Amino acid sequence: MGPTPKANVCRRLSRRTLGFFARDAGVVQRTNLGILRELVCQESTKFKNVWTTHSKSPIAYERGRIYFDNYRCCVSSVASEPRKLYEMPKCSKSEKIEDALLWECPVGEILPNPSDYKSSLIALTAHNWLLRISATTGEILEKIYLASYCKFRYLSWDTPQEVIAVKSAQNKGSAMARQAGTQQPVLLYLAVFRVLPFSLVGILEINKKVFANVTDATLSHGILIVMYSSGLVRLYSFQAIIEQFMQQKLDLGCACSQGGTTGTVGEAPFGIPCNVKITDSPSPLFEVSSLENAFQIGGHPWHYIITPNKKKQKGVFHICALKDNSLAKNGIQEMECCSLESDWIYFHPDASGRIIHVGPNQVKVLKLSEVENDSSQHQISEDFVIWANREDRNENLVTVTASGRVVKRNVNLLDDDPEQETFKIVDYEDELDLLSVVAVTQIDAEGKAHLDFHCNEYGTLLKSIPLVESWDVTYSHEVYFDRDLVLHIEQKPNRVFSCYVYQMVCDPGEEEDIVNRKD
Repeated sequence: MGPTPKANVCRRLSRRTLGFFARDAGVVQRTNLGILRELVCQESTKFKNVWTTHSKSPIAYERGRIYFDNYRCCVSSVASEPRKLYEMPKCSKSEKIEDALLWECPVGEILPNPSDYKSSLIALTAHNWLLRISATTGEILEKIYLASYCKFRYLSWDTPQEVIAVKSAQNKGSAMARQAGTQQPVLLYLAVFRVLPFSLVGILEINKKVFANVTDATLSHGILIVMYSSGLVRLYSFQAIIEQFMQQKLDLGCACSQGGTTGTVGEAPFGIPCNVKITDSPSPLFEVSSLENAFQIGGHPWHYIITPNKKKQKGVFHICALKDNSLAKNGIQEMECCSLESDWIYFHPDASGRIIHVGPNQVKVLKLSEVENDSSQHQISEDFVIWANREDRNENLVTVTASGRVVKRNVNLLDDDPEQETFKIVDYEDELDLLSVVAVTQIDAEGKAHLDFHCNEYGTLLKSIPLVESWDVTYSHEVYFDRDLVLHIEQKPNRVFSCYVYQMVCDPGEEEDIVNRKD
């Protein structure tokens, strides 16, 4: 029996009321974030290193939470000094968490359980369990056993905060089978779920008999992206594949028979059978060839970025229209630099349709716009450029001896020479609308880094924060700028991980002045 008309009216009123609250909350939040941005960027504000810790296992950060020991221990970085939120019981190596995503409760949604209104960690364990864990207490709220026929290893959002894709490790086959020349037909599996509550979309196999010479596959925004050894990238509609090739609809918690075995879907030891098996080559939505399968989509209208599929073209980027593959005017971007590390390019995550191109000594922000008098064609132009702070190289190549003789040194320095300021990380803080840029300079035997905040609209430098710890360019580094927090995670040799936490410290008097101006 369905809900009564009165219940439907109450539900609509509840959603409408929540909508008003959400909009009002949004206005207040934007005002507060404007105040915070001013506080962050004002000259007297400092960022103080309040906590440093080291670990033998990887350290992860997500939205004010620092995770240690394969996500078993969670520390909040929101307080003035980091504090432990929870520590889950110790487990065996086969039960450890291998990957995780943070799910945050959507504003204005009616959810089935009270616990659903709090953030959750969606975690994948080494023994193929998918867990939903309370992000504040570490309590396991939901658990699903995936399967025993493959090893699932990676988690990603298909649709952010709505649909997840769980990807298996690639099936290389046994050593004996490889020696005998027997090829394993299935390369990998993709298990797709809607979240909260968990519901199964399907488990798809990527079969080499259908996708010949396939090397990898992933799912993003409802598009199955398949990569081939030739450099070819093909895009398919995942929904169309589900509709055409799903063998049977499976529901979590329901009985199922598969291959003569009966069990409950999502419970051990039965798990979830693979129920989407492509038998014929589906029609691709789009295909393109690119060096190392590098391919990105973005912009307004839709464009894509590739590197022509030849080794000598490495570092050359083509920006083309998705609708007809036409190259944008000025759409070939190449940064003329001589460096050990290659430059990189990507669509700006602020949804402006712009493009960020990063080299060792410059950050170019490019904009995509219509060609004058021709709305069907688009062009690439510079919006602004951020330059590294470097001395004039020509001056450094000329010296004068004691006798007054001018000596020119025939030395060609690399653009990412460690003795020159070099850009290492570029990110975007969406809530404060700031670009953050990490620049590093080697001083004697020690590298020093600083984090710069730039206006996202014009590129103007607004704030520079020195990092007190040394920066070794041979180590792996991650830097997060999240509202009033800066966090630096460093991986040293022999699996030693270090975490440095910086908190914003400002003058209370100036803080009050800014708040009063906003009022």
